[in-house]
Amino acid sequence: MNFGDLEFDFKVSRKTVPGIVQDTCKVIWNVLQPLEMPEPNKEMWLEKSAEFYRFTNFPNCVGSVDGKHIRAQCPPNTGSDFFNFKKYFSIVLMAVADANYHFTAIDVGSHGREGDSYVLKKSNFWKRFTPGQLDLPGDKPLPSNDSREGTPVPHVLLGDEAFCLSKNLLRPYPSKNLSHEKRIYNYRHARARRVVECTFGILSNKWRVLHSVILVHPDFASIIVQCCCVLHNFIRKRDGFVFEDTLSCELQGVQESTSVGGRSQGIEVREMFCEYFNGPGALPWQNKRVRMGRKIC
Repeated sequence: MNFGDLEFDFKVSRKTVPGIVQDTCKVIWNVLQPLEMPEPNKEMWLEKSAEFYRFTNFPNCVGSVDGKHIRAQCPPNTGSDFFNFKKYFSIVLMAVADANYHFTAIDVGSHGREGDSYVLKKSNFWKRFTPGQLDLPGDKPLPSNDSREGTPVPHVLLGDEAFCLSKNLLRPYPSKNLSHEKRIYNYRHARARRVVECTFGILSNKWRVLHSVILVHPDFASIIVQCCCVLHNFIRKRDGFVFEDTLSCELQGVQESTSVGGRSQGIEVREMFCEYFNGPGALPWQNKRVRMGRKIC
């Protein structure tokens, strides 16, 4: 349904309809965001980490991060700013999702031509996440049947190859010349990271406006996407549908700060997880599946 249809259905001027829709979306976001997408605290991070371990067998993971291109109308005099690598105009929805397919934080409105890693780094969420302003829990040993306490490992986000490796953001090993151990890690990584892809799929199929070009200015489109995301969280908690049965935020108060944890630390953390997944944390059936070369996500 477009604004023209709403004009005849509700007998309201076509010039008035966009203003009503925009104001309604803003009110929905302002009211529901503190309730359905609040700023994370230590207890929330620990709960999300426990959910990831329960559903995906990936410990110390607090979220899966990825970007989604939302088709949008190219505004005048913007050149190729909104033209993405998929050959259409878009704005970027960067989101962190948990194992229950809820959005933990979102950033909407970046130009379609910008890469996922750049969009994440300039987002309010990342500027607060890396300096430790979001109360991320401290390092924690990975679970093991051994009664001895292991080396503490940071809590991490999982991303795909588009993101830069760091202490609290892991990406898979490059696909070239992978050893058996690294294949095991990539399998476990993909198994946990896919939750953000599923979240985007649920969002798009619930709000069909995201399946087509949003024929408004990108700023207006960003407000619509924000509203869809917070309503997604609201409905997921109340519709009584468990998505797992079918399968087997913008943050305020940003303070500029230097990022913590570079690539070298990220390599070390990834190696710890790789060793764990090939040792105490190995699943009884994973080696057989990886050797047979079956699809892993």
